[in-house]
Amino acid sequence: MNRGCPDFQAACRLNRRSLLRVGSLGLAGLSLPNVLRAASGPSTPYRPATAKNVIFLHQFGGPSHIDTFDMKPDAPEGIRGEFSPIASAVPGVNVTEHLPRFAQVMDRVAQIRSVHHRMKNHNSASYYSLTGHAPPLDDIRLRDTLELFPSYGSVVAKLRPSDDPAVPSYVSYPHVMRDGSVTPGQHASFLGKSYDPFFIGQDPSEPGFRLPELDLPESTPLGRLDDRRGLLDLIDRQAQLLEYDATARGIDDFYGRALSMLASPRVKGAFDLSQEPDLIRDRYGRTTYGQSCLLARRLVETGVRFVTVYFSRSIGGNGSNGWDTHQDNFNDLKNRLLPITDVTVPTLIQDLDDRGLLDETLVVWMGEFGRGPKIGDRDGKGRNHWPSCYTVLFAGGGTTGGAVYGSSDRIGGYPSTDPVPLESIAATMYHALGIDPETEVSDRLNRPLAIASQRPITEIFS
Repeated sequence: MNRGCPDFQAACRLNRRSLLRVGSLGLAGLSLPNVLRAASGPSTPYRPATAKNVIFLHQFGGPSHIDTFDMKPDAPEGIRGEFSPIASAVPGVNVTEHLPRFAQVMDRVAQIRSVHHRMKNHNSASYYSLTGHAPPLDDIRLRDTLELFPSYGSVVAKLRPSDDPAVPSYVSYPHVMRDGSVTPGQHASFLGKSYDPFFIGQDPSEPGFRLPELDLPESTPLGRLDDRRGLLDLIDRQAQLLEYDATARGIDDFYGRALSMLASPRVKGAFDLSQEPDLIRDRYGRTTYGQSCLLARRLVETGVRFVTVYFSRSIGGNGSNGWDTHQDNFNDLKNRLLPITDVTVPTLIQDLDDRGLLDETLVVWMGEFGRGPKIGDRDGKGRNHWPSCYTVLFAGGGTTGGAVYGSSDRIGGYPSTDPVPLESIAATMYHALGIDPETEVSDRLNRPLAIASQRPITEIFS
């Protein structure tokens, strides 16, 4: 909308008048949809939820399942790899020698070892892994459009929003994934911008990490939000935030979300990592990923329904941080990727468990595909993209720790038992939250579309 046009100015005036009419008593749940029209409520639950929230850890580039959780030590040379398996906390379940801390928490992790699809390019495969819906084509040039499906978190924000209106339902950070172009599937698409994630672009590991867009002007004490003059003054002085959010999320939803968060010490406190003891921060690792996972725990503790943590902004290789290990698979894994993972993810699982949050928090660890069985993709050192069979991990949220569902063949190339289409991973997450995977949402043409097209893997739930 053109900011100089009468319609935009009228919308701004209506927003301000609506704010004052509702008054401070309605501040916590205020949004223009509530003022102008009845908002559609969440769908009727189809089963009791085992999880209240989800932490979705996406590993851009595609981790090698054969070198981590589904090792094949008896496979021929040129397939089995350089790493040795070690025992885990689950008898008979081994992991790579480079994940010794992860091995200790495998009794709280459920594995699905037979996930498969057909997308071999990062953007198309990642869109698939972020939405649970196959893209229209397998092409690195796949672009985000309103015809593509929304991200998991956006669906959850629509169907199971946070209980507290001041708490964002869906938060994602610290990267925007891209492989040449921005990877589709990171936003709300046709559901509308009000269901986009609250995105954080700052690095949580940086000293003094904070969210400036959630800071009140220094001269505006919190109590002045109860004063109508103070409220108008705050809106005017936060013009930069209004301009950002009107563009990124739509003016229809801006005032309620921004002011509710501004007024909530609970929300602001969740983003303040300085409140954590140094010992805890050290356990997570003082890396971007480590502090991002610590922030995820703080956010679900505050009531955020769905948190997506992107491991990296790029696929990897040539010194970048992703899991695309074409060039030097074994050195990349043992020197860079696995040490970060082994410090952070087990700490997150243990920390959630220690705080009594693991039963109600589903942690999902996955990439867009696995890596090929044959070693030697490039210069004899790498493994290629491999969507035909790979491993996805679940922890908490009512899943059975130590469970292994499905299996791959003797070289880790294809499912041997209980093949699991990628759509079932989406269905399993919704199932854990008590959302019927057959629930329908409407696209831009008002066509009803199921949020998932396959059954959940109920066998991994207790």
